[in-house]
Amino acid sequence: MTTPMKIIGFWATLVILAIIPIYSWMEPKNQENLLADYYTDAVLASTDQYAENCAVCHGAAGQGIGDTPPLNSEAVRMMSTNDLIKVISRGRDNTLMAAWAVEEGGIFSTSQVNDLVTFVQQANWEYVDVRVSELGLTPPEVIQMEVSDEMLASITALQGGETLALGLTTYAENCAACHGSNGAGTMIAPAIDSVDLRARPKDEIISLVNNGVNGTLMASWQNIIAPEEINAAVEMIFRWDELIATGVEFPEVEVMTFASTPEMIADGQQLFNIACKSCHGVDGYGSPMAPALNNQIFLEQTPDAAIYQIIAGGVSGTLMPAWGSRLSDYDLQSLVAYLRSNEANAPSILPPILGN
Repeated sequence: MTTPMKIIGFWATLVILAIIPIYSWMEPKNQENLLADYYTDAVLASTDQYAENCAVCHGAAGQGIGDTPPLNSEAVRMMSTNDLIKVISRGRDNTLMAAWAVEEGGIFSTSQVNDLVTFVQQANWEYVDVRVSELGLTPPEVIQMEVSDEMLASITALQGGETLALGLTTYAENCAACHGSNGAGTMIAPAIDSVDLRARPKDEIISLVNNGVNGTLMASWQNIIAPEEINAAVEMIFRWDELIATGVEFPEVEVMTFASTPEMIADGQQLFNIACKSCHGVDGYGSPMAPALNNQIFLEQTPDAAIYQIIAGGVSGTLMPAWGSRLSDYDLQSLVAYLRSNEANAPSILPPILGN
């Protein structure tokens, strides 16, 4: 090797030796930046997915709605990545958490599931709340029966009043939307203030509440309400006439009629896009998550009252939740009006199957 080549080789070696420590110092930082960029991209990519598919149950800010648990919590953020992937991919038995992975019958690819896991672990929920609002997908607030302090005071004064008060609040939060705030029943559920019901063994009624009734709108509550709350609500039902005797006034249930106006149809379509599209598909044409509602056979064979019942009470044994406690009568009727407005132009396809 000539002397110039040796000199060049010598200096090249010195340069390499100088660069290696610098690279070794910078590379971890580069990897850290790349990982941060990945997390940022995953969270941003999943925010709209969350808004369109998850916010309706878990809330615009991840706070949880009704009996659906919050995601904006330290407990969820501390779950292992594998556990979160399993929950999102496969769902959870005996809950309304469906399986979202494509291979499990859902609509999310493996990469989308992984991005959602990163989203849950890293999300800025204040930003998510704003983004859900920008998309017009903020879920409706929970509708509950009002229980006044005076009502609770009157009931607590009775023998065993603390149990009755717990039963009343449990009933108000979970049952009144279907069975009526006055216990007289509605078009979607039978009366609770019933002599025939009180003639049945109490254990039988507790079992009915715990397990639901397959093929009806009565869902299982054992994984949603604590046993002491269920027992208290049943105790209150059996002593309903005593409550009335104390002078407690329950609001009357208005007789509902079905209406349809252009405004209702438009409101129903907007609400459908918020609450229903993620499972029933764009314009109600169905998806792997839930059956099509926009078809002539279903609409011709299902009267308005039955559609209302399905939306308000859910369908036991399926992933169709009860919306009666979260939507007002107007909301429910607007959804019926919107679905009915599709009938004239709906395609003729096989009837939907209510189930998994």
